[in-house]
Amino acid sequence: MTKSANNIDLQAYFKRIGYDGVPANDLQTLRDLLTHHVRTIPFENVTSFLGSPVDIEISAIEDKLVRHRRGGYCFEQNALLREVLQQVGFTVTGLAARVLWQASPDHQPAQSHMILQVEVGGAPYLVDVGFGSNTLTAPVRLDSPAPQSTPHGTYQITRTGEDYLLQVKVEGVWQSMYSFDLRSRTLGDYKIANWFCCTNPESRFVQHLIATRAFPEGRHALLDRQLSYQPIVGPKSVIMLANVEELRRTLLDIFGIEVPAGLIAEQKLEAIFPEKSLSQLVKGKDLLMNREVS
Repeated sequence: MTKSANNIDLQAYFKRIGYDGVPANDLQTLRDLLTHHVRTIPFENVTSFLGSPVDIEISAIEDKLVRHRRGGYCFEQNALLREVLQQVGFTVTGLAARVLWQASPDHQPAQSHMILQVEVGGAPYLVDVGFGSNTLTAPVRLDSPAPQSTPHGTYQITRTGEDYLLQVKVEGVWQSMYSFDLRSRTLGDYKIANWFCCTNPESRFVQHLIATRAFPEGRHALLDRQLSYQPIVGPKSVIMLANVEELRRTLLDIFGIEVPAGLIAEQKLEAIFPEKSLSQLVKGKDLLMNREVS
């Protein structure tokens, strides 16, 4: 399990996620790796939010998520896990999904989300460590329509023709997350979808700052200045962060993300707090007028 020219450094990855077991091609290993991964590597889009494209070559992903201890979104998270699982000995197929979460019934999205199919003991499982606040924290059977419990929610997969539909139960109601088929996708397929997600002005990964992370007791999620916490048991709580300093501290303390310094980063973070920026602008004009009068 040492690194070769085409493999990632498994030991470095295991250290990154705090996994000290002996990996094998079995369901327990798959569950353990997923648990450690989602609790350690946050879902986040800081790179695209700050205006830079996201590199999804596996060497760049390993450098970012493992060596520099950052997070990422689906094309990074699931690509990294796929490489790990394949090196451990699992058969893994990269798939693509159409995101339906909180969309209108007539919405017809492209297949812009990367997911994985993993074979364990002859059975197919859906694995996805890159769907933000509803990220799967355990593998779920692809060939069963029955509700399946995970540490952070109950899910079900139903069939419509050749397509599959993943749903999550929220406050007793099934809500659709995404639909998908079982056709294998290539890196080229993902690069096209990734380019749209990280560079298109209409993409939510360009427009908004997003971060989520699972913990044993629940899940934290950040959308711009809104920080929410959904415990395993009990109601969801939401607070609004007050300023950039509080936002940076939250990203570091809760999600383990250190936003780089620099003018562009500061301007993008300040724009999340428009009322503060307006207040500073008014104060600046008042100060200038006082100077001119004096």
